[in-house]
Amino acid sequence: MTQYPITSSHEALTAYGQPLETVDKDFTAPQASEVILKVHHCGVCHSDVHLHEGYFDLGNERKFPVNALHHLPHTLGHEIEGEVVAVGPDVKDAKPGDRRIVYAWIGCESCHLCKSGKSHLCNQPRQIGINTDGGFATHILVPDAQYLISYDGIAPEQAGSYMCAGLTAFGALKKIKNRTEQGPVMIIGAGGVGLMALQFAKQLFSEPPIIAEIDPQKRELAMKLGAKIAIDPKDRDARKALIRDTEGGLAGAVDFVGNTQSVDFGVACLGRGGLLVICGLFGGEFSYPIPYIPFKSIAIEGSYVGSLSEAHEMMEIAKTGVIAPLPVTLSPLSKATEALTDLREGRVTGRTVLTCSA
Repeated sequence: MTQYPITSSHEALTAYGQPLETVDKDFTAPQASEVILKVHHCGVCHSDVHLHEGYFDLGNERKFPVNALHHLPHTLGHEIEGEVVAVGPDVKDAKPGDRRIVYAWIGCESCHLCKSGKSHLCNQPRQIGINTDGGFATHILVPDAQYLISYDGIAPEQAGSYMCAGLTAFGALKKIKNRTEQGPVMIIGAGGVGLMALQFAKQLFSEPPIIAEIDPQKRELAMKLGAKIAIDPKDRDARKALIRDTEGGLAGAVDFVGNTQSVDFGVACLGRGGLLVICGLFGGEFSYPIPYIPFKSIAIEGSYVGSLSEAHEMMEIAKTGVIAPLPVTLSPLSKATEALTDLREGRVTGRTVLTCSA
């Protein structure tokens, strides 16, 4: 029988930009449909870096502070895999011992967005690791068992990243899927999310996407994973050749970087009627002549992770084994600060995943 309280050790954010500190928190028995999960693995995401810094870059030295999103101390981490250790009395589809990943993008569940299946866009979010305590911990509280998803056939250290890197990639790709009927589409950025997108694109699209990436090692890895071609966006000749070979530009592109240079490049590569989907959050500011938008009939759309239904759809594909595992670097929970620093400074290929419980 489970003994309460359950004490959870967290590597918590106590001051923005400073090293995380170890904080213990106690969980009492879960109520209604709540679940307590023992965290085994938690991926480290670029969003965690921004939250740790305390702001998102809006360009021209303007910043969007994140202090209104949560209270300190706060526990980061939203790419969570773990084991159910306790369930509330209303839980029917999960039991202690089950291994699950967590859909973190939880809303209020009562507004029109939530009721239409878009809880990830809710204006009163309860997102795990963003608004409520996340997976840089030995245990977390999940408010409803419906947010637990099975990952049969996927390695546990890989599984949690599907709920952010994978879902961000999948949700964005679905927005340009119909554009592939007009020719190849492009993925900008071959980091962890971009490489995941490449894998899903090969399943969703009739032909592999083009990859744009400044790092030659990442371009090489993208080619090994099946990219149509991989180009350096800083190479003007490559961009000219791309526009020539696509007869005036691309029908669609997804930017997984999201800085001034990547958006400038993405828009420049669009042909008439093209769509650029932006989901990267590196930050900056974008400027473009307004008359060109109607003249070329281009569109720019944002994409933020994905819905719970898209998460289930994505995992059904992933569980078939057709998605090649991304490189994973395992690091103990105690090294969470170092993992954030490595990601911030560009020293990570693929994904860093924290091992949180023995």
